[in-house]
Order: sequence, then C-alpha cells, then structure tokens
Amino acid sequence: MRFLLPKVALLIPAAGSGERFGASIPKALVQLNGRTLIEHAVLNLGPVASQIIVAAPEGFEDKFREILGDAVTVVTGGSTRTKSVKIALESIAEDIEFILVHDAARPLASGELGRSIIEALAAGDVAVIPALSVVDTIKEVDAANYVVSTPNRERLRAVQTPQGFARETLIKAHMQNIEATDDGALVEAMRGKVKLIEGENRALKITNPEDLATALKYLIPNQTSDIRTGVGVDAHAFSIDPKRALWLAGLLWENEIGVDGHSDGDVVAHAICDALLSAANLGDLGSNFGTSDPKWAGVSGANLLAEVYKLISAEKFKIQNVSAQLIGNSPKIGPRRDEAIAAISSALNGARVSLSATTTDGMGFTGSGEGLAALATVLIAR
Repeated sequence: MRFLLPKVALLIPAAGSGERFGASIPKALVQLNGRTLIEHAVLNLGPVASQIIVAAPEGFEDKFREILGDAVTVVTGGSTRTKSVKIALESIAEDIEFILVHDAARPLASGELGRSIIEALAAGDVAVIPALSVVDTIKEVDAANYVVSTPNRERLRAVQTPQGFARETLIKAHMQNIEATDDGALVEAMRGKVKLIEGENRALKITNPEDLATALKYLIPNQTSDIRTGVGVDAHAFSIDPKRALWLAGLLWENEIGVDGHSDGDVVAHAICDALLSAANLGDLGSNFGTSDPKWAGVSGANLLAEVYKLISAEKFKIQNVSAQLIGNSPKIGPRRDEAIAAISSALNGARVSLSATTTDGMGFTGSGEGLAALATVLIAR
C-alpha cells in the first residue's frame, strides 16, 4: 500500500459488539461482498494515511491483526466510542499533523472524501466533517413522544465519517472527558469551529442487516453482475450403531445418537454445501465428492464446507449470506447456536451465517425420530 500523505493518521474505533446489528460477532467483522467491514474501511481510506490505528473489541485483537496485517496498529478499544478514540490517540506517531477518525460501520467512505477533508485541514480549518442535507422532515419530541417543534431542515445536516482534525485540536477535545457520538461534537463542546463539507451517499452507516444490501449496490452497481441464490437439502437416518458420533453444524454433540452416512453425516453442513454448489452451477456433493471415492470416507462437514468454499472461490464467487435450518426433534440447537454459527462461518472463511431449527410436529421420518434433515439457502455474487 502506497501512502500519499505522510502526516495523516487514520483512527478507526471498531470495538462495538454488534448487538444492534444482531450479529454473533463484532459488527466490524461482518462480511460485505467477501470482505469484513473493517477491511473495506481500511482499504478505502488507508491510502491517504501514513499511520492506521484500529481499536478492536477486547478478545478480538489477534483476529483483527490477522485480517489487517502488519501495516495496521491494533489496540484494545474501550467501552464507548469516545473511549476507544482516546485510547487510539495514545499510539499516534510524533510526526502526525492531521487525524481522520472513521467508523468501521461506514465501510464504503471513499479515499476521495478523505482527501477532501485533509485538503480543508491543510487550508487552515481545525475540524472538518462530511455531511449530507436532510431530506426528511424532522420532529423534536418530548419524553412522552409528543411533538415539541419542527426544525427547519434547510439548516439540518446528517453527519458522516471520516471526520478530520488538526492533531492538537482532537487531543484537546478528548481531554474534556465527556462522551459524544462523534468527535465533531467534542470540538463543538469546547467552542471550536467545525467546518462541514459535502459528504457522499456511499458513506452510509451499516446499522441493520438490510443496510448490507444497500451497500452492496455500490460494490456491484451493474445490474448485469452475477448474483445468484442456491438451495440445498440433506437428510440422514439415525444409526443403529451406539458408538456412532453425531456431528451437526460443524460440532460434535456428546451423548447424542449419530446418523449413518459415507461422511460424518452432518446434515446442516451438507445442505449448505449443496446450496453453494447449486448457486455456482458446480453440481452437488455427490458429483464432487462421491461415495465411490475413499478419500472422502468419514470426512467432516466442516472440511467439506472448506472444500466447497475453494471451489466457488475458484469461480470468483463471494458468499454474501448463508441461512440454514435443522429439521428434527433433537438435539436442541438453541444452547449451542452461536458456537455452531461460528464453526460454519469459520469453515467458509468468515461468511455471514444464520442458523435455526424446527420440528415437523410428529410427521414424517424426522417427526417420528428416525433421522434428521436440513434446508439451506445461500446468496453468492461475483
């Protein structure tokens, strides 16, 4: 990576848990078109900075280092956004003149926007933030949710990141030890001047899963781009061998009856594999990993997922979403749902995965307890 402006630091507070997003991993690690949000943020804005510092959630520092590489300094973030920025400021190099503070939740903010902010700082402004005009009518309400006033939207702006500051201005702003949802507000609190420049629609904030689809349109703007869906189904009967282990969703389920099969019989993993292969028009599990080949005897579902990932990646496809549902009376997925999702996601190189379970109310072979089945749907694109 070649840096264009040698005295600019990029700080990315990314220690959020992702609870509002509904993810089982930090939101910065959620995938968008085959890359995590934090990767997109660094790739887009990294070229305008000579130093990049990311504040990661506690316990995920090594994962962030693995993803981002040695060019990025990873520190342990704080319990709030403001605290994370303050921690990151402690690692700023001595020769840094300007600082960009950026949210990983705005992964598509462009390098051009970053350069515009830096140019305004170089021209003499000490705080510069991008913003868009407000198109909706805004109402101010009281605690009981009654309207108090209707501000003139001509004077309202929706602010974005990255936000740029002269080094000493930002450091001084954080010495106030007050909380704010953006750093421009901290400069305002000490009565500093904050300059607004025109933002960009692509710098949208990823708050809900639906926002990923909107963001994807900026990455795949051409409607002729190859976006595909796939469906997979798998079923196995419970084994009569009491020593047969049950593998399901990439996990070993102790004290549960296993299912018969040439491989480990992981119906969830197999359904996902078939869905991915179907979406990419690469056949199915049988045509790629047939029972006649002893190489695949007893192979784990997780390993099959990894092999299928290699196949679709070779065709330039990236996984956008995986959703699977287990059908059967037992085991109960709920207590190990997060663990199972993590196992599947890991086998698919960090893909976004959701997992649910249901029964058939006593109907069919799953309802009578004869076996398990699974259904999976996927979205891939290239």
